Amino acid sequence: MDFEKTTMEYLFLVEKQAEKILVDKSEIVALDKRRNNNRMAIRALINCKTPHDKIWMAAGSCMVKVPIKKAKTLLEEEQITLDCRINVLRSEIKVNMQKLRDMEYKEPIKGLFLNPLTKKEMKAMNQVLGVDN
Repeated sequence: MDFEKTTMEYLFLVEKQAEKILVDKSEIVALDKRRNNNRMAIRALINCKTPHDKIWMAAGSCMVKVPIKKAKTLLEEEQITLDCRINVLRSEIKVNMQKLRDMEYKEPIKGLFLNPLTKKEMKAMNQVLGVDN
C-alpha cells in the first residue's frame, strides 16, 4: 500500500513537471503570434501613406485614436517586452526540461545550455581558420 502511494506521488510530480513545460510552450506560441502581429503593425505604420497624423489603435478592449509616432513607439515597446518574456520562458523550459529528465532518471540533454559565439569569438575563430569575411 505504501509503495503504491509513493509511486502515485512520484507519477503526479512527473506529470506536474511535464505540464509546466507544455504550458510554457503554448505560452511561447501565443506570445510569438502576438509579436508577429506587432511586427506587421509596425511595418504598416512605417509604410503608411495616409494624410492623417492619427490612427485608431486597440488598447485592451477599447479603440483609441493616437498619433502615428506614439502608436509606433507603443508597439516597439511592446515588442521589447514580448521578446524579453519569450526569452525568459525559453530559459525556464530548459531548466524545467532538465528537472524532468532528472525526475525520470535519464541523462541530461547534451547541448541544451549551449550559447552562440559572440562576434568577438567568431572573429577569433575566423582568424584561426584563415577565413576572410
